[in-house]
Amino acid sequence: MLEANRAAWGCTSRNGGQAQNASGRLSRSQWIKQYGKEVALQLHAEITEGFDTFRELIKDVDCDAQHGGHLYIAHRDKAMRKLEAEVRVLDEVFGYKVELLDRAALSERYVNEAEAVGAMHEPDGIGVHPLKLAHGYLRQARELGATVHPASPVTGWHTHNGVHHLRTPGGTVRARAVGVATGGYTAQQLHPALRNRFYPVLSNSLVTRPMTADEMQASNFITNEIITDTRTLRFYYRKLPDDRVQIGSRSAIAGADATNPRHHKLLVDALHRKFPALTGIDVDYSWWGWVDVSHDMMPRVFRPDPNDSIYYALGYGGNGVMYSAQAGRRLAQWIAGKPEKTDLPIFCSQLPTHPLAPFRRLGQRLLYHWYYLQDEKF
Repeated sequence: MLEANRAAWGCTSRNGGQAQNASGRLSRSQWIKQYGKEVALQLHAEITEGFDTFRELIKDVDCDAQHGGHLYIAHRDKAMRKLEAEVRVLDEVFGYKVELLDRAALSERYVNEAEAVGAMHEPDGIGVHPLKLAHGYLRQARELGATVHPASPVTGWHTHNGVHHLRTPGGTVRARAVGVATGGYTAQQLHPALRNRFYPVLSNSLVTRPMTADEMQASNFITNEIITDTRTLRFYYRKLPDDRVQIGSRSAIAGADATNPRHHKLLVDALHRKFPALTGIDVDYSWWGWVDVSHDMMPRVFRPDPNDSIYYALGYGGNGVMYSAQAGRRLAQWIAGKPEKTDLPIFCSQLPTHPLAPFRRLGQRLLYHWYYLQDEKF
């Protein structure tokens, strides 16, 4: 394994640690609309199997796992109506038993979130410490015989007589097959098959000091389950094992702007808005990193050329904590010549490109303004 920086330097550790029964950005009802009911049912089975894979993998990893479920909180009445419709689809089409909660039930049983109109509770959800998880994976890989080379970015790649030559500062690796799992940190020049195949998007996150008993009581913060809200530019948050609160969202457009205080303020303001009792609470940690978002909002585990032994697993759209484990499994099966699944859209079609790729940052800025209006005004 070639790591460009330290092992787990990028999105492997710079994430919110939220494992959901999901991958990509589309809901189950959107799967039906895009692929049809039968394919959507197969996708649901694959993603659910992926959650089981993840749950089994972390049994032997000390990653502060918080089991329980996932709360999807409606931040407006309009969003609550959409949740009600999604609950019916999940129940009637997929047989996935979720629960719709009104504001009173949410506040009494889980948390008193001041913005919440209600919520959907699903049974599958695990919060983890992402860096501890990454180091656990690293230990497991090494125990199984994997060799990991940190500080080894691929600076050149050519293929001769079916053998891939990957040039790094420390030497050249020759390989019969290459699997790319570089997430939002995939360099544009790494390989032509990957150019403009997904869109790196920044995610910011912060962690507060531990809450006092009075602060927890005022917010009735009973739950340790993972939480997201219904905004397009959603906030994700949860109570950590030591009673700190973590919250994150999308904000900055370019990496050069990521440290601008206004992006930190966006998260602080959201925390105060959702939990007024935490107004003024100290922030102990904050970070940001790149998320790999595909142009059609769905991940891919794919072999771009059947005559070439190059494979990739990319495009999780912010839901890679869980499904990247299953995608790695599928990637390994494919490289070993024993693919178990190849007929689903996420396995039999490549990540789409975008014709206006050079202008995507300008488009993203406009989209973020539009999403804000949709989330807060319309």
